[in-house]
Amino acid sequence: MSTPDLNLLATLDALLAEGSVARAARRLRLSPSAMSRALARLRETIGDPLLVRAGRGLVPTPRAIELRERVSQLVQDAQAVLRPVEQPDLRQLVRTFTLRSRDGFAENFGPALMARIADEAPGVRLCFMQKTNKDNAPLRDGSVDLETGVIGEATGPELKVQTLFRDRFIGVVRKGHPLSQTDATAALYAAGRHIAISRQGHDKGPIDAALASLGLERQVATIVSGFSAALALARHADLIASVPERHTGNLREGMHSFALPIALPELTVSLIWHPRLQADPAHRWLRECVKAVCAAELGSTSIG
Repeated sequence: MSTPDLNLLATLDALLAEGSVARAARRLRLSPSAMSRALARLRETIGDPLLVRAGRGLVPTPRAIELRERVSQLVQDAQAVLRPVEQPDLRQLVRTFTLRSRDGFAENFGPALMARIADEAPGVRLCFMQKTNKDNAPLRDGSVDLETGVIGEATGPELKVQTLFRDRFIGVVRKGHPLSQTDATAALYAAGRHIAISRQGHDKGPIDAALASLGLERQVATIVSGFSAALALARHADLIASVPERHTGNLREGMHSFALPIALPELTVSLIWHPRLQADPAHRWLRECVKAVCAAELGSTSIG
């Protein structure tokens, strides 16, 4: 069976609404003869005369009366689909967004982000999800709406990316730690007891490579999977945590932070989302909220 010509729906809607070939033709800006040919095609397709002669006019058949409201709704729905997306009424928006990030992001930026969202769109709820790996499958399958992170080889090429902020690693110790009383040289930094941070449990990384280039080696006392755990340990023990500065501003409150005496590349933290959400107005609004909150929070972050 051949696929029906869906263009005939708009013609059928006009004919059933107007009850006249001439008026339907004017409505669709067609000639009367073109509309008559379209009516003939509709009669053949549907298997019903639809409009029949009654005196000098046309009257609908029972089948036409049955179809009139359904066809009208179908045409309205199709027109709505093909219109540009309208901006949502944020005060009426009810939606849950899932944001996946490395630990420290929710703790540092979450309060201000939630306050902004509550003020602009009280019906929106945020679900913060821990980013335990760099697998982008949650973005593809729709279980995650937005993600923050450092772009790497594992990032899918189809994903949309926008720079959020740049960050650098710094050293953090408790107040009273020997490194809080003096300038941290590479030798003093290496001589301390360190917390290694690795989601895979590795005890070596870029910091160790940078120290090795200076002929130095650090002592790793413990390994944790995230920044929050590293800072919690360093807060109560003579241990050194090396963490991203801007990602951990609130978490370092009351501790001593210092610039690392070794050369490490900067990190570029980005927003990441799937292309299917690119034009979604509510998702675009959420992205702008995250960017604005990060910019405002970072304006007051400094080491010391």
